Amino acid sequence: MKRFEAFFAASCLATLFLANASQAQPYGWAPAAPSAGYLEPPGIRDPREGKIQVQTFAANTPAAGALGHGPIVIAASPTSQLVGYEQGAFETAFADQLARAGYQTGAGGQVVEFVVTHELVQPPERRRNPVSGGAAIEGGSYGSGLGLGLSIDLSKPKKALIATRIEARILDSATHELLWQGRAEVLARDGEKRWAGPLMAQRLTGALFKGFPHPI
Repeated sequence: MKRFEAFFAASCLATLFLANASQAQPYGWAPAAPSAGYLEPPGIRDPREGKIQVQTFAANTPAAGALGHGPIVIAASPTSQLVGYEQGAFETAFADQLARAGYQTGAGGQVVEFVVTHELVQPPERRRNPVSGGAAIEGGSYGSGLGLGLSIDLSKPKKALIATRIEARILDSATHELLWQGRAEVLARDGEKRWAGPLMAQRLTGALFKGFPHPI
C-alpha cells in the first residue's frame, strides 16, 4: 500500500474579514473507535501477525519410544471448523508430515487426532473517504488569513485478521495412552496469498512437526 499526502496552503491578507469566518468552519475525520472484544482495534497491526506460534509436548514413558514408527491413523475431530477444501488440505498436510517423520498411514499402532479452529481477532476495516482535510482562519488588525489542508489516502482497507489454530495429539491405539501433543497458531489476513488455499495447512503442520517428536 502506498499513502500519498498533499498539503496546499494559501493566505490572503487584504479584504477577507473575520465576519466571514462562519463560512469556513474547521472539519476533519475522527478516528474509528476501538471495537470491544478484539485483541487489537482496526488499523493497528498485531505484532503476532504472520508469525507461527508452536508448542509441543512428548510423554516421558517407555511407550513414547514408538513415536515416529509404524502405522498411524489420521482422525479429524468433528468439532473442527473446517469448510470446503480445508478438510482434505489438512488431512493431506498431516499425511505428508507423518510420512516424513517415519510413519506409514494406516490402521495399527497409533492414531493422531487433530482439531482446527478459526477465531476473528480483528474485523475488516470500513471503507473510508480517500480525501479528507481541514480549513482554518486567523485574523488580526490588518486582516485575516485562510489556511487549507488536504490529505489523500489511496491505501485499501485491511481485511479481517483471523487466528487459525491446529491442536493435535498422538495416542497409542490399544491403550489410548497420550504419547505426544502440540498446537500451532498463526494470525493472518483473510485472503492473504501466502496463507491462502492449502498453504495454510502446509505451513502450520510443517511448523507443528518441526523437530518431531522432540518438544518445543
